[in-house]
Amino acid sequence: MKLRELTDGALQELIGPLDSGLAELEISGLTADSRKVQPGMMFVALSGVKADGAQFIADAVARGAAVVVASSSVDANMNVNVPVLVTDQPRRALALAAARFYNAQPQTMIAVTGTAGKTSVASFVRQIWAFAGLDSAQIGTTGVISAKRNDYGSLTTPDPVELHKMLAELAGEGVTHAAMEASSHGLDQSRLDGVVLSAAGFTNLGRDHMDYHPTIEHYMAAKMRLFEVLLPKGAPAVIFADDEWSAEAARVATKAGHDVRTVGRAGSFLTLKRVEHFRHKQTAEIHHGGAIYEVDLPLAGDFQIANALVAAGLAISTGVSVETTMKALERLQGASGRLELVAQAKGGALAYVDYAHKPDALENVLKAVRPFTSGRIIAVFGCGGDRDKGKRPIMGEIANRLADIAIVTDDNPRSEVAATIRAEVMAATSRGIEIADRKQAIRAAVAMLATGDTLIVAGKGHEQGQIVGGITLPFSDHAEILNAMEEFHP
Repeated sequence: MKLRELTDGALQELIGPLDSGLAELEISGLTADSRKVQPGMMFVALSGVKADGAQFIADAVARGAAVVVASSSVDANMNVNVPVLVTDQPRRALALAAARFYNAQPQTMIAVTGTAGKTSVASFVRQIWAFAGLDSAQIGTTGVISAKRNDYGSLTTPDPVELHKMLAELAGEGVTHAAMEASSHGLDQSRLDGVVLSAAGFTNLGRDHMDYHPTIEHYMAAKMRLFEVLLPKGAPAVIFADDEWSAEAARVATKAGHDVRTVGRAGSFLTLKRVEHFRHKQTAEIHHGGAIYEVDLPLAGDFQIANALVAAGLAISTGVSVETTMKALERLQGASGRLELVAQAKGGALAYVDYAHKPDALENVLKAVRPFTSGRIIAVFGCGGDRDKGKRPIMGEIANRLADIAIVTDDNPRSEVAATIRAEVMAATSRGIEIADRKQAIRAAVAMLATGDTLIVAGKGHEQGQIVGGITLPFSDHAEILNAMEEFHP
């Protein structure tokens, strides 16, 4: 692709006009990682938390970069023998260039943001679309899932080059509808720029990523970039109405000129009127446009109803009929690692895995299982290293208050001393039991299970590894629960 084709449109506004010779330069690919540069590629120098990409420009050129895009702070006298295009927004430039280079994506794209529920909403929207006969996919924390692939991933929002390459592949496979998770990091770092959205959603806001965002307001502002910058004016914005931050999300979306559609008990587009909780399902009465729908949702917990309503709103907003959407809700399967029932002991005790690794999520999941738990709630959880330390005592207090037995163990300690992390959680968990080894913690919890009990193993969900130091060790909460069940409840 010639550079003039690559930089056409919005990217041209960021880097300015090209001279005629430069415009005809052939570009073979693009990357922000100098180690991945091959001859003829565009290298975009990004300033990150750990390193400034400008330090690697010489390396990229040595590997064959044909052109460099860098921020305006780069040394104007840098001695390299390739053109250097300067912009105040190199991250957005990379995303727009990636969208132009791969130049294909599913016809209908939606993105959902919020602290909790993004994975479930994306999964539910994909399932509703599939029920309606549409070739659909989801992209997010659990990877890429469609009728033709189930690729495990590690980032909620992939980097823009990988993202746009993936979208082009999905379009080439016949996918017409795709649902994406939009993390605050991804939005703040312009990773979704260049994605053409048909609708967008907001679930809720709670404490998370305070190691990255200086304040909760900054965190919310990053989320709101989805509506302020990325969603086309006039497109539907589906907002969960019952969260503390719902009014602010609706205000931002309205100011940005979107068709705001609220869902929930206080929602006007889909109004939740009544809920009956059962052990493995809940019956919800949902009002829309003067009609009343009674839906048997095969998932437990108020938070899953909230996720289902946001998903329903997004599906309806992208062309699925209300009647088809309501029927699809009755066939939903939970997303991997989201209040996922892994095993049931012979005495009837249930063992779940959940991804809850933040305060609100842990509180939601523990409250969700209380209505159908006649015995004790046993919680196994920890906190990740190199992340927001302030949430550790908060999560300890939540487990202490809402679980009958709280077992504090290791999550992903990363570079921190695991014992220090556990101590910070235990400080607010007066009844807590500390078991460092996560496998042994799960075994101990399963061994305790009696008739009527519910076990929640929280924090890792779908993950297949545990990060200790700089190494990811194989580990599955699912597998450890099943092994312990065979040992103690054969």
